[in-house]
Amino acid sequence: MVGGACSLQLQPRLLSSFVGNRFIHSTQPLNQLFGYNSGKNQVSMQLSRTFSGLADLLFNRRNLDAEPNRRRKRLRPGKVSPHRPVPDHIPRPPYVNSQKPIGIVSGPEVHDEKGIECMRVSGRLAAQVLEYAGTLVKPGITTDEIDKAVHQMIIDNGAYPSPLGYGGFPKSVCTSVNECICHGIPDSRALEDGDTINIDVTVYLNGYHGDTSATFFCGDVDDEARNLVKVTKDCLHKAISVCAPGMEYKKIGKTIQDHADRYNYGVVRQFVGHGIGRVFHADPVVLHYRNNDHGRMVLNQTFTIGNIIFSFQVANYKVDLVKLN
Repeated sequence: MVGGACSLQLQPRLLSSFVGNRFIHSTQPLNQLFGYNSGKNQVSMQLSRTFSGLADLLFNRRNLDAEPNRRRKRLRPGKVSPHRPVPDHIPRPPYVNSQKPIGIVSGPEVHDEKGIECMRVSGRLAAQVLEYAGTLVKPGITTDEIDKAVHQMIIDNGAYPSPLGYGGFPKSVCTSVNECICHGIPDSRALEDGDTINIDVTVYLNGYHGDTSATFFCGDVDDEARNLVKVTKDCLHKAISVCAPGMEYKKIGKTIQDHADRYNYGVVRQFVGHGIGRVFHADPVVLHYRNNDHGRMVLNQTFTIGNIIFSFQVANYKVDLVKLN
């Protein structure tokens, strides 16, 4: 997380800062977008035409199960268990149990010395939780079991799992397997040999959110997936290296896309980086592709870079996506 500033007006119809609000809008608040069926223990998400068009392009206009040389089966959702409890003494973020619409909060947040230290503490805990979650990745474990372990570690440290209850999100961590772009909901599906999984951890501690994610390999992963993850990680590190007070945010997007282009990979545009601190999702909005935004980074702000890179080969309709931040 590094410093920056931008300006974006919060709109009542804003979908979510989980999704780049400059591109996808919905008349529904997030708590209506996530649908929980208690009878079937399943969660579904209703998306706008803009994004469902992308999903249709990437996933639905193909019969992956019918591909003779496909190693992995098409990803299918499992059952979602009930919310896990959080002890009453642990402070909740303001959006928990709130009926107000959520989204990217307008206006910059510049931290004072105490705020910077609080960000370090929450970020350190998030990193420790993520490292632990990565050790759990193996064939046979379910993403729900990972969620349970992550949830317990977070509350054992006196923190709140930020995703839980954010706009109706039902779990404490995001687990995105294979072709799931990001913000996957943990469920009963067991990881299989050859899977890749992005684990996205955010903790709320002492009034500040710490956010981090990484992609892990489950068992024997093919070279193509390994290369995609490597290039994605390289994009992230190159983007971080250009960050400095006064630098334009658009330098981040150009750096990421320039490197992805060298490997004929694409950059998913529908999801963005964002400011983070006392607010889960705030300005600046960080675009991961070439753009003409004129905002500049400011000392003592914190934001995420969450580039998602994909390999799309039309010849055999293969899509793989990786996110890191």
